[in-house]
Amino acid sequence: MDKLRDALELHPDGFGGEIFRPGDAGFDDARAVWNAMIDRQPGVIARCRDAKDVVTAVKWARAKDLPIAIRAGGHNVAGHAVCDGGVMIDLTLMRGVDVDASRQVASVQGGALWRNVDAASQAHGLAMPGGLISDTGVAGLTLSGGIGWLRAQHGLAIDNLISADVVTGDGSLIHAGVDENSDLLWALKGGGGNFGVVVNFEFSLHPIGPEVMFAAPIYAVEDGPGPIRAWRDFLAKHGDFVGSLCEFSTAGGEDFPEESWGKRVYTLACVYNGNAEEGETLLQPLRELGDMVTDFSGRMNYCDVQQLFDTLMPAGDYRCYWKARYLSGLPDEMIDMAMANAASAPSDNSLSSLWNFGGATAKIATDATAFGDRSMGWMYSLDSVWSELSDDDANIAWSREGWSNSERFGHHGRAYLNFPGHGEDNASLTRASFGANYQRLVEIKTKYDPENRFRFNQNIQPED
Repeated sequence: MDKLRDALELHPDGFGGEIFRPGDAGFDDARAVWNAMIDRQPGVIARCRDAKDVVTAVKWARAKDLPIAIRAGGHNVAGHAVCDGGVMIDLTLMRGVDVDASRQVASVQGGALWRNVDAASQAHGLAMPGGLISDTGVAGLTLSGGIGWLRAQHGLAIDNLISADVVTGDGSLIHAGVDENSDLLWALKGGGGNFGVVVNFEFSLHPIGPEVMFAAPIYAVEDGPGPIRAWRDFLAKHGDFVGSLCEFSTAGGEDFPEESWGKRVYTLACVYNGNAEEGETLLQPLRELGDMVTDFSGRMNYCDVQQLFDTLMPAGDYRCYWKARYLSGLPDEMIDMAMANAASAPSDNSLSSLWNFGGATAKIATDATAFGDRSMGWMYSLDSVWSELSDDDANIAWSREGWSNSERFGHHGRAYLNFPGHGEDNASLTRASFGANYQRLVEIKTKYDPENRFRFNQNIQPED
């Protein structure tokens, strides 16, 4: 308790942001994250305005021997953005995005959300491969890979990361680029928040939009897996231009025919990574695979596509548990298992999905980024979403059961570390997911954060 009491005496000399302690007005709002299950009490929340503030906060935490959690978007399902007793560095005041259209490069502050990047880049007819929900933080999504709609042509978010400015465990502000601290840049490309606070990212942008083709035919689970098998075979031919997922959900709301409400359905959601007119023609067969429940397909503004799923995951409204596993392939047996699991979801708000890979994502060598092996063809994600505390066990068990049942189709035990459950598989899952790159990551962690100050993540333990 003495250490925590001492921590509450933080004095803001040289700190231009905001400070919250337990009991302060605004403290509870500042510590709240997207997953309503997460209820942790930091000793101090340091809401930073710039890199200088971050340096001050890290140095202070180190002097007090306190661990550090980093909040950007606060979207991680395990709640890594907030810790008990330590220092929470809050980057929500650092959301600036500066686009150099002539170079097709964006400079993005560490607290930015994807909607900030999308709006700034689309103003110049450019885009950066990001997430599927616009209020996700750029930092968290990127540092563990970053899987979005544009992956077919432009890879993962990390494949577009040019450089980063990072505050490391000793409070140093350093630049990580191709010619300077290149080992750190390599580690940031998939190694998560293990190495410091990224206060600025530099990303490559690509011409796309403002109009893109989004296909979203919706079929009933009770009508069988035929459309999913056809979709799988379609992507085997066209996966270099189509970022896609098959998402299982429950029909409801005014956008669905009333007779379908409560039915389990699946959406063959696709974004064509190119000209919208070409995409409309190419994706048309996916809208002709049987009787549809409804069809949300059409040419849309890219920023609108990026926000389509936002309403499914409102911040702080639901209790959540997510797991995701990479798959070596998508045989009929895996599709059938996913169908059966979707039909048994205990909550109508829960989702599960099958994601395709290939294209530009698959062209990156295993040792080129910390993310590692790119030969997985698919991913299976199980996203339990529910409202009541009394339903925790049933919903978590549903995701865990689907996770276990899909193991025989898995890809070398690897998982997408942005969907880590609540971190209960942390050590084994992290080691398996990094595979051959793990030992190099340990060495880099030891170099930049030997005290493991940044431990609230899929943690890589430094060497003694």
